[in-house]
Amino acid sequence: MPIQSLRGALQALLLVAVFLAGIWAQSSGVIDEFLWYLPDVQFLAVQHLWLTAISGGLAICVAIPLGILLSRPAMARWAESLMQVLNVGTTIPTLAVLALSMSFLGIGTVPAVFGLFVATLLPITRNTYAGLAGVNPALMEAAAGIGMSATQRLLKVELPNALYVIFAGMRTALTINVGTVPLAFLIGAGGLGELIFTGIDLYDPVMMLSGAIPTALLAIVVDALIATVAFLVVPRGVNPSRA
Repeated sequence: MPIQSLRGALQALLLVAVFLAGIWAQSSGVIDEFLWYLPDVQFLAVQHLWLTAISGGLAICVAIPLGILLSRPAMARWAESLMQVLNVGTTIPTLAVLALSMSFLGIGTVPAVFGLFVATLLPITRNTYAGLAGVNPALMEAAAGIGMSATQRLLKVELPNALYVIFAGMRTALTINVGTVPLAFLIGAGGLGELIFTGIDLYDPVMMLSGAIPTALLAIVVDALIATVAFLVVPRGVNPSRA
């Protein structure tokens, strides 16, 4: 009971703080300044989502088959070594990856998509591999015992049981991708980074926040969307959120 009372008091204080912040923002003219950047936010947010969708989509299309390949018994001795090669994309700072991409591919969208693709690849591959490797061996033996082929075991036993872990990797990778896309502005690819970095250069906090706040909100929305898809797609028996 005391905990519930404390929680209710904290919620009430939070509402009061938000209300007072809104009054201050309205009286100081900050809201009008944010609204002045609204057309730019709308245009750049579309670019931001486009870069995320292309690089993230390519990463998913490559990483999941690659994770499946590395999880096969024939690749067991090479899997970790090959995984370390992919680890380069996350070990090297993303800005350095984008700079290297720009050196070979020029300036614009193509090097930005390639750099973001490389940085997004490992978490999805790693989770796909880990999810498939973590399937209960008893299930695999039972599937083999009733005459399932290797392909049938992969599609009907391994992937359904690994889906939750695979989606967890996708959530992590794409959320990080959304937060990394602002760096693409530095190599001429656009996105909300234009407002963030220009606001920093001009020491204009409102311009900077006009890019930073939508970026944070987009990351939250992307994470929530993938979580919803995972909730609906992952079978109930292996989905902790539906237990």
